Amino acid sequence: MLRTELIRTIPELLDRQARERPGKVAFVDDRRSTTYGELLETTARLAARLQELGLEPGLRALIYMDNRVETAEAYLAVPRAGGIAVCVNPAAAPAEVAHILDDSGSRIVLTDGQHLETVRALVGERDGLTVVVVADGPELGADELRFADLRAAGAPAPRDCLGLDDSAWMLYTSGTTGRPKGVYLTQRGCLWVVAASFAPILGLGADDVVLSPLPLFHSYALVLCVIGVAAVGATERILPRFSVQDVLQRLREPGPEGAVTVFPGVPTMFQYLLDRAGADGLGAPSLRICMSAGAIMPAALNEGFEKAFGVPLLDGSGITETSTMVTMNWPTGSRVMGSCGLPLPGLTVRLVDPGTLRDVLPGEEGELWVQGPNVMAGYHNLPAATAAVLVDGWYRTGDLGRRDEHGYLRISGRTKELIIRGGENIYPAEVEDALLASDAVADAAVVGIPHDTLGEVPVAFVVGREAGQLDVEKVLAGCRERLAYFKLPAEVIEIDEIPRTGSGKILRFRLQQRLAAEDR
Repeated sequence: MLRTELIRTIPELLDRQARERPGKVAFVDDRRSTTYGELLETTARLAARLQELGLEPGLRALIYMDNRVETAEAYLAVPRAGGIAVCVNPAAAPAEVAHILDDSGSRIVLTDGQHLETVRALVGERDGLTVVVVADGPELGADELRFADLRAAGAPAPRDCLGLDDSAWMLYTSGTTGRPKGVYLTQRGCLWVVAASFAPILGLGADDVVLSPLPLFHSYALVLCVIGVAAVGATERILPRFSVQDVLQRLREPGPEGAVTVFPGVPTMFQYLLDRAGADGLGAPSLRICMSAGAIMPAALNEGFEKAFGVPLLDGSGITETSTMVTMNWPTGSRVMGSCGLPLPGLTVRLVDPGTLRDVLPGEEGELWVQGPNVMAGYHNLPAATAAVLVDGWYRTGDLGRRDEHGYLRISGRTKELIIRGGENIYPAEVEDALLASDAVADAAVVGIPHDTLGEVPVAFVVGREAGQLDVEKVLAGCRERLAYFKLPAEVIEIDEIPRTGSGKILRFRLQQRLAAEDR
């Protein structure tokens, strides 16, 4: 059942929660918590102050900080000012943050103490940027403000001018060329996913306490753990990152906010939990459901987790360009382990032969096409890239899949060259660019190989400028300066020549065949 009452603007939803449950904790971390009554007021004050700082409707503010209550507040406050919140991976390398800052045109940066030095270095090379810092300790510079001061009383009313179909968030995802692309998501698109899946299928409601180690800059976490939690009036315990020990402790020991009832994660997290606690159990009697997305869930893991812990683990498939979810398994009725479930209610899905553009039959492989209100508004400043994937109302995902006679979908591969490592997206081209930045590397190619825990990891093939003289550690050190840690190659293999077509395209399948022949 589609929960249409949840598809409202952010200020409308916050106002409803503040009236119905003003003293209920909305978000809590190890530093502070905020109630729904406070959340309505603090996001209004933040929005108003951001307006005074020049955040006009349609302009962008970059949010670059770790998981914390202030991150959730910022994601909700920027749209209340009429602006667009740009979500940045806090683990991104400085060069990646610089590209997103410049490409998005953000003039305001909200950051924390852990990333302040990186931001200061970027600001020093650019004019007209204002920095808002979530930290009490560091002495502030001339163009730096404290987040707590913006949140204080005395601000005028916020604009609250965004319509449901206006872009409110921009998340960056790498394209097939390796250049990150800004994806515009609307309030309607994100809240439609909440109303069509997280509320009716996952059963997310006001009585739930969500434990989330998911990085909040991801569309999965943004839509479920920030927008979804606020829409239904749930409580969320925000973890700074995933730790098996920390998750088990939080599951077993109720905090002041209550016992955990919902745990979202990616397959890697559930594998680690099964490995650590499979013999002893989770010890979480209030936990009623778990959810996985971000990467393919192996059937053996899904079955093993449920058998060991007696808690339903629902798998689903989502894409940033579709405001996360496209399909989900239901906790009721039949389930097909190893599948990513059925299309969300109200969403139209096709599997199309990439060559003939005709729909394929059940059991046949085709490219996944999606049509619905959750599809992105487009890519930022990339009309050609937008037109290539949004055709006649359909979003062409580039993912390959098969659907059985009952409609259950299995993702079987990708027409794109995406590598998914523990739920994190990696495109070979961006890793290759980092490798080629080394003076010692003449040519490079990157492919993904299976990994028992992480799903896939990147492996690099490089041609050294001097045969047999390649310093792999030096090359990797250069990559660390340009890439987030999860994009670093798991292995670097020196070869004589990268196989390519006559037009210069890399023949990646030959490299994968070589790895397969070596039985890796």
